Amino acid sequence: MADEARARKVADRIKTLTAANLDAIVKDPDLGFVTVTDVRVTGDLQHASLFYTVFGDELQRTRTAKLLEANKGKLRSFVGKQLGIRLTPSLEWIADAIPENAAHLEDLLKEARERDAAVARAAEGARYAGDADPYRKDREDDADGTDEDDADGADHDVLEAPGADAR
Repeated sequence: MADEARARKVADRIKTLTAANLDAIVKDPDLGFVTVTDVRVTGDLQHASLFYTVFGDELQRTRTAKLLEANKGKLRSFVGKQLGIRLTPSLEWIADAIPENAAHLEDLLKEARERDAAVARAAEGARYAGDADPYRKDREDDADGTDEDDADGADHDVLEAPGADAR
């Protein structure tokens, strides 16, 4: 098994090679504007999954997928010659769902903004049902504004635990 660092280097090299030379190898006008987004290589360097996106409509995506599948052998041969490793990994092209995921996230963010605006509109004229501060206070000040402290200014209210003996 190869180490992870080597697998990452091989994956990065495959990504660079295929992205730079895809048009020259496939040589078909129906090939869309392809972007290789990611490449993942197995630990034993036997299999590479290439993730890609295509700029265009659904028809363009299907044409490009068929062309990539049909030219998989040429691309693998080219990658094998350029890599110079003992075994050339098999290539698998996988359409990346980044644009669909991004559109879904945008829809969710729009819905969240609309809900936040509805909550803000509902809270505009809202008032507290009771007092503004509904929590009870443990100790209130005297009417004259002074605490019930001794002459030395210390507060001698001592709370004892139930059942504790006073000494």
